Amino acid sequence: MIYIKTVSEIAKIRKAGEIVYGALVVSEKATKPGVTTAYLDELVADYIKSKGAIPSFLGYNGYPASACISVNNELVHGIPGKRVLHEGDIVSADIGACFDGFHADAARTFPVGEIDEASRKLIEVTKQSFFEGLKYARQGNRLYDISSAIQQYAESFGYTIVRELTGHGIGRDLHEDPSIPNYGNAGRGVRLRKGMALAIEPMINEGRREVYMLDDGWTVVTADGKRCAHYENTIAITDGEPLLLTVE
Repeated sequence: MIYIKTVSEIAKIRKAGEIVYGALVVSEKATKPGVTTAYLDELVADYIKSKGAIPSFLGYNGYPASACISVNNELVHGIPGKRVLHEGDIVSADIGACFDGFHADAARTFPVGEIDEASRKLIEVTKQSFFEGLKYARQGNRLYDISSAIQQYAESFGYTIVRELTGHGIGRDLHEDPSIPNYGNAGRGVRLRKGMALAIEPMINEGRREVYMLDDGWTVVTADGKRCAHYENTIAITDGEPLLLTVE
């Protein structure tokens, strides 16, 4: 069931989104050679709590941390720990916050120091694929209009789209209907309506699209060991341009 949000509920999601954005900024500034992924998680948790919010991910289905920190060929849900970041790595930070009973969720992929051109292009295309999809996030369009635009843009650069993981609705629950694939045929899916809150999140691989989960039960990695990137924002559908709720 898709829950249509009121103006006041969207305002609460926006407040949560401001906190998520702030946590992403804190994470980006701290993403440097020599730091551990656990250190980044600690900074994120402290920031979210300092703003009167709750880390959405902590304890979610048993997840043990406040942020998902995924490195290089780790696509999503990397568990922060003792791993030390090195020059040339790329790091995806996926962060959620709950404020006054409503969630927001966003992700970015950051460079660690100087990175090679191939990694930089992967990050840039992944980000832009989100904005290509966003063009279709308008009342009256179909959900897969977003999906198709993401897929076409990413694949035009030779990248592949992960099929097993999707974006999602968001609100009182971190994950709500509908699921939002990053691939598909335009003109399909539910019709977009004013008041929908959606977390749109392209997950793109440099090599093959196949992924698998590590024995920790969370971390999803590329099957061929090549790098991947993740970019996500929470948005709201309006009667005009979509509202971006997890940007400055």
